[in-house]
Amino acid sequence: MKRKYLPRIADEVLRQALTASGAVCIQGPKWCGKTWTAMQQAKSMLMMQDPDQAVNYMSMAETKPSLLLEGKVPRLLDEWQMAPVLWDAVRFAVDQRGEIGQFILTGSTKPLESDVMHSGTGRISRMRMRTMSLSESGESTGRVSLSQLFGGEEPEGRSELEVEELAFAVARGGWPAAIGVADRAALQQAGNYLDAIVETDVSEVDGRSRNPARVRALMKSVARNVGGSASVATIRSDIAGDDESLSPNTIRAYLKALERLFVIEDQPAWSPALRSKTALRTTAKRHFVDPSIAVAALQTSPDGLLKDFKTFCFLFESLCIRDLRVYAQRMGGEVFHYRDQTELEADAVVALHDGRWGAVEIKMGQAKVEQAASNLLRLKNRVDEEKMNPPSFLMVLTGNGYSMRRKDGVLVVPVTCLKA
Repeated sequence: MKRKYLPRIADEVLRQALTASGAVCIQGPKWCGKTWTAMQQAKSMLMMQDPDQAVNYMSMAETKPSLLLEGKVPRLLDEWQMAPVLWDAVRFAVDQRGEIGQFILTGSTKPLESDVMHSGTGRISRMRMRTMSLSESGESTGRVSLSQLFGGEEPEGRSELEVEELAFAVARGGWPAAIGVADRAALQQAGNYLDAIVETDVSEVDGRSRNPARVRALMKSVARNVGGSASVATIRSDIAGDDESLSPNTIRAYLKALERLFVIEDQPAWSPALRSKTALRTTAKRHFVDPSIAVAALQTSPDGLLKDFKTFCFLFESLCIRDLRVYAQRMGGEVFHYRDQTELEADAVVALHDGRWGAVEIKMGQAKVEQAASNLLRLKNRVDEEKMNPPSFLMVLTGNGYSMRRKDGVLVVPVTCLKA
């Protein structure tokens, strides 16, 4: 039976992008649903991976790539990076036609800079796509809207997911193929994804052969340090042992390959205007694009997470960062983190392009909400509100409980109540 398409926040993001650009390039990890989402709005398609036509398509791309662009618009060019010349062909066609909404490109790999002649600026906009949020998979009630919190609305509702179900959601991840199928099959998706990355994709991304055992060990080390800022030296020490041939440059090359595959997505540091001269930490935090990748790399399971609550909490934070990124994208926002020399931290800062921002602390349960709220209020007091906007909200994002506004103004919201 053909599976039904589940609406995505990316649907609206793509629709808006097509009204503003001649072409839109959707980038993201394999299996996150890029092609399926693009097909909902495309009027014609070119599937570069079609085994019956691949050789023919590649030949046309080498001789006259413009032939591959013919068709009703928006025309989908799926996995366009297999013939990088298509990028420049699209850019040229957009210039010649002078119209918006002409092409949708999808790709699971960032092309090498040498593969394309022009950046596409002004013609091709880029759209990041991630795995499904809890709202999109139907595991959040959606009673609390992030966009409405920026508008000052009061949160309400309670979590309807038990901790065991939350552990399952972390381990299963937001892969579209894992939603709505039997538990065993759902949990297998992340493992299959990890195997594909390790065995083939990380070498094919730039044509450099890489040791699968080393890649697997590196991903396990990143999983152990997810949500942190482990240095290259720390990761090397973690996986090298007595292997002196594993140089820092090799580690950097492996991490770069995983970034080009959209497997790793760093969370940059936020640099607000502060009242004092407190020094800021600028190192990015490292996350997998989906927490289930870390679960697979650590070879654990929902039951394993429940027995190792420390690891569960780290991966829960990673799940929350994924969801905040998905929700913020709808408003043109980005998700940062904050840390200064006094070790004051905020797990997430959602910053919109119009200058509004909200700070978030992520805590699995209710026991640390008080401390988290205190940290958020300290951060608010450090920001120079004469140079930038005051926060639209301060929020503790939890795994259970009720949505509410505390007497000090800090919001408490279960991630299973949140939506865009």
